[in-house]
Formats: sequence, structure tokens, C-alpha cells
Amino acid sequence: MPATTHTLFQHDPHVGYTFVAGLKARVEHEGGGYLVRTNQAGFRSVHEFDAAKPPGARRVLLFGDSYTAGDGVSNKQRYGDLLETMLPGLQVFNFGLPGTGTDQHFLVFRRLAPRLEHDLVVLALQVENIRRVNARYRLARTADGRDLFQPKPYVELLPSGELRWGHLPVPDRMLEEHEIPPAEREHLDRGGRAGALRGVAQIMGPRLTEQAKRMVGYQPLPEYDSADSAAWRTLAAILTAWARECPRLLIVPLPIYYYTEGISTPSYQTRLAEWQLQTGGRVADPLPEFLQHSLNERRGWRFPRDHHPTPEGHAAIARALKPALAKALEEAASGSLGSPPNADGC
Repeated sequence: MPATTHTLFQHDPHVGYTFVAGLKARVEHEGGGYLVRTNQAGFRSVHEFDAAKPPGARRVLLFGDSYTAGDGVSNKQRYGDLLETMLPGLQVFNFGLPGTGTDQHFLVFRRLAPRLEHDLVVLALQVENIRRVNARYRLARTADGRDLFQPKPYVELLPSGELRWGHLPVPDRMLEEHEIPPAEREHLDRGGRAGALRGVAQIMGPRLTEQAKRMVGYQPLPEYDSADSAAWRTLAAILTAWARECPRLLIVPLPIYYYTEGISTPSYQTRLAEWQLQTGGRVADPLPEFLQHSLNERRGWRFPRDHHPTPEGHAAIARALKPALAKALEEAASGSLGSPPNADGC
């Protein structure tokens, strides 16, 4: 029997959940179904997370959400796995977890990275995650079809600039909305703006909807429009804290299709460019390379309904990242990328 999301994951008090360890399962999907294999640490990686690198290997620790974990495609079709075939001697430890935010990725890094020998840390920042870092509960559908809210770890940005963590350990119980205190309900993640627009798309059709959005300058992620938005300030604070702990951090913003297909203006580029100038952090943006391809080709990089990258989409991400990753690994080998791994938490 094909696996469902309810059989793929298990509760984890440190981050919210991980994959079930040692899993081999087939998941039904509009793309024809895909195979999921996990390691003993509970992540969808072809590698066990051994502390020491193999002789001659270069190791990258890769963090992200469902784009990185690979919803919709089998393990070997993901961009992290493809990069291993493109760069000789590369070993990628994939820590991607569907439905998670950058705050949770930072927690996974803090928990596991210090004991793993590595050359580079890559945060694949799926740009919609700016919403998840301000959420304290995420909408989840149970096996019996109920919509409940799942607690997640979260951070508060204090006036001092420090980060204060909440929901740690993460409660192991999903809640109905009325069970959540009223003051907390502004921190519910209901799945973004896409759900509200789905009915419009059904009436107008996807192509007409896209044309209308282009005409009105639709912005799916207005949280990036201002450097003073609470969502951006929280996300930027997480990125800054991570970069301070890990000089060998490379941030890769993964665009949603609104930006890849030219429907909306990518205001996140402005915020990340400002952050890079202010902190000296490293950002490798694949969008300029994506836009060199035809619109028809770019449309084939996502599935029609769930919008996760297709195998062709993962191949496009891998091609775009290869030069930046190769350069960062060379700088790491020469010592110009920062202090040695594990010296200060990285």
C-alpha cells in the first residue's frame, strides 16, 4: 500500500517532526508516484550521517523544506543528489523536512551539525518560508480528514535583537483552533495566500489568472516589500545568527513559480542583497540563471497542481547551483571561506 503523509513522519521534540527512520515507501503523486528512503537519523538522505568524512570526500550539509527534501520525486532525482553526480567527490547530507521553516532548519543545524565533519553548510531558503518563521502552529490534515493545527518551534525577535525560542520541547498534540489561546491565533499558518486564490484560478483558468496577476503587479510575498516588516526582521535575525555561528554558510534562495515564471517581481532579492551587505553573509541566487531559459521550459519545472519541482526542475536547480557550490568548496579548501568546521559550532 502506498504511504501517506501520516505514515512518513514521527514526532520530534527538538524540531517538531522528522521522517520515520529507516523508511522505504512509495508515495502516490500526480507525477506518477515517487520513492522515499530515509536514514537512521530520520532524514530523507541516501547517506547515514557518519561523523567522519570518507577519505578525499567533500561534504555539504544541506538544509531546507519540501523543495530540498524532494516532495514529488524519488531520492535520486533531487537537486542535492544530482549535485553529487556533477561535482567529483561531493557528499551531500540532506536535512530537508517538508512543511518546516528556517527557524526549524536552524534548530536541526544546531543539534546535528557540530558532530559532523563537513566543508560547507547550505541553507536552501525556499522564499515562502518567511511566513513559517512567524508561525507557531501549522495547519495539518489528520488521517480521518480533520483540519487541525500542529505546534511548531518558533522564535521571537526581542527589542535587544536577541532570539527567544518558544514551543521547546515541541508539544506532541495537534489542536483544534478553539483550543488555541486567542492571543496566539494571529500566529496560525493556514498555508499562505494560495488557498484563498484557488477558487479564482478555478473560475478563470490558470493562464488567465497568471496574466491578470502580471497586469496588476501581484506580489505573493509582500513580507519582503519592506525592510521594516516584522516577518523580514525575524527571518533576517535568524540568518544573521546562523551566519555568525557558521562562517561557512551559503544561503540559496529558492524561488516559487511566481518569480521563476515572471509573474511577480522578486522583492526578496532586494532584502537579501541588503542583508548580505550588512552582514557579509554569502548568498547564491539561482533566479538569474533560471530566467535565461524559455517560459515554456520554466513551466515544466513544476507540477501543475502542487507546484513542487519536477525532475526537470531539480535538474535546473542543480545546474544553477553547481558553479556557486564549486567556488564555495574551493574557498573552503583554501581557508578563505571562514574558520574550520566545528571550531565554533559549524
